[in-house]
Amino acid sequence: MEVLGIDIGGTGIKGAPVDTTNGELLEERFRLLTPQPATPEAVADTVGQIATHFGWQGKGPVGCGFPAVIRQGRAHTAANVSDQWIGADARGLFAASTGCSVNVLNDADVAGLAEMRFGAGADCAGVVLIITLGTGIGSSLFINGVLVPNTELGHIEIGGKEAEQWASAAVRERKDLSWKKWGRRVDKFLHAMQAYLWPERIIIGGGVSAKQEKFFPYFTVDTQVVPAQLRNEAGIVGAALAAAEGIQA
Repeated sequence: MEVLGIDIGGTGIKGAPVDTTNGELLEERFRLLTPQPATPEAVADTVGQIATHFGWQGKGPVGCGFPAVIRQGRAHTAANVSDQWIGADARGLFAASTGCSVNVLNDADVAGLAEMRFGAGADCAGVVLIITLGTGIGSSLFINGVLVPNTELGHIEIGGKEAEQWASAAVRERKDLSWKKWGRRVDKFLHAMQAYLWPERIIIGGGVSAKQEKFFPYFTVDTQVVPAQLRNEAGIVGAALAAAEGIQA
């Protein structure tokens, strides 16, 4: 099945048509900057521009990953977008801007779906935790391949600070942290995840996962930690997969 997958982040919004039978992008992905401020109307307009770029307006299903707790297509938080999103009907707004049927899930959850189906979690049963390091820290949790939606584990406190405000990839860049210092911060976060969840495997995603050799050596957590395989395509692929299979929170 061909579905337009769109990954909405705090910095950029990117999309591409996806073959959901094998997770392959059918065209080169197209990326636009996330509007600032990232209000519902502005983000919906950008999503519509991506649909137009691929000639998808009114054509077929669209899947969107969105940086918020999503329940029945509606946003309940707004960590890296405008507070106007809280309570907004994301699914309705994107359906109006694309002219298509739309499925919306949390952005980390859709990235996790892609990794569990086509990537680093495909061969792992039991509890699998996927952490995405980017503008914030996203999380998705699976038990025997079934998604536990909207975990938002990047917001736990470590040493009195919210984890994503202390150990996200954006923090490393903004504070110009060495890979060693930042890797140890991420490791401290992973130790907390290990203590709470005891996963069989932790998968690290986000664009920075392509440089795992720079910070993975500083991990001391007692569980298997591996890089994501789909990397920056995971959100697009997972959003499309969720729409194709009607996966909702």
